[in-house]
Amino acid sequence: MDIEGFRAELETRLHIEKEYLVQELSSIENDRERLEVLSKFNGKYKALIKRMSDEEGIDLEASDLNKNNNDPENLSNGQVILGKTMSIYDRLADELYEEIIRQ
Repeated sequence: MDIEGFRAELETRLHIEKEYLVQELSSIENDRERLEVLSKFNGKYKALIKRMSDEEGIDLEASDLNKNNNDPENLSNGQVILGKTMSIYDRLADELYEEIIRQ
């Protein structure tokens, strides 16, 4: 599995999920419920990683994505994916937060 390809596909799918949540914001009046959209987005991120891993046949508990690395920690595939994609999540979550406080 090409981790950069995985990252790019995840970014595309996560951006789409963010846009759906932005549309959903217009129907939410309560400020607390609006902020809960951020935790919903976090759940979407985790679910997308799981779904895409399943689609690609990646075992998130195994460590074969990191096999060329001489790192003694021997990270799991899930840890490698989170490490490579967290910046995408952070950027999109920040954008979503800006939409929440703007509306």
